Amino acid sequence: MGAGVSVFLSDNDGRDSHVKTGLDDIPESCVASILLYLDPPQICKLARLNRAFRGAASADFVWDSKLPSNYRYLIEKVCGQVPVNLSKKEIYARLCQPNPFDGGTRELWLDMSTGRICLSISSKALSITGIDDRRYWKRIPTEESRFRSVAYLQQIWWFEVDGQVEFQFPAGTYSLFFRLQLGRASKRFGRRVCNPEHVHGWDIKPVRFQLSTSDGQHALSQCYLGEPGNWGHCYVGDFVVENPNAPTKVAKCRAYRVGAGSPLRKGNQ
Repeated sequence: MGAGVSVFLSDNDGRDSHVKTGLDDIPESCVASILLYLDPPQICKLARLNRAFRGAASADFVWDSKLPSNYRYLIEKVCGQVPVNLSKKEIYARLCQPNPFDGGTRELWLDMSTGRICLSISSKALSITGIDDRRYWKRIPTEESRFRSVAYLQQIWWFEVDGQVEFQFPAGTYSLFFRLQLGRASKRFGRRVCNPEHVHGWDIKPVRFQLSTSDGQHALSQCYLGEPGNWGHCYVGDFVVENPNAPTKVAKCRAYRVGAGSPLRKGNQ
């Protein structure tokens, strides 16, 4: 942006004098009113223009419009209380970082561009068929999970994965996904590789997913898993939150699979 405005004034002798103004002359309050209509990344870029834009980009009322309506609930969830010494911009930046809670088994963050809430649940917070039997499952460390470990399926005839969420969401529509991968990835000579040799049975029948909430919303879906070594987000369904002041309970988020004549092998969750 390099806008400028030329103003002509007449002095006492009748001669015209040329006065040039620029972005530095725009009042900070006017700049802040403009920033209200921009998304957070754009605001941060404009803050580098000059002092007026930098000051306006730190105004609480600008960032108050970007924060979710329940930001106090969110910050209390991750900090235990609302910090009194943080500006609204600092609160927004804090919530955009991965914020673990519930003993590190769940994580929440804001999408930096939209301010929408994202919530992730570790496999350790899910009820998984046979998870304690090492013939079927084991937990393996990996840098490919935000929780630094995944539940790894070795073989089983059938399984169910159940979870529950009770959370105070802002009003809106939310989508639920399961993040799954076939095979176990590793590194060889610095490259990521996955051996699909023992991946078996997943192309015969689909994995089915189910969603239900305490207020009567339901969703069903299914998908076939393919391409071993690639993480996929399996869409379960949507649910709608109308009351942002009360917790919404997703009473059931389930993935289940029944074998088809042979044991299922090799999968991460």
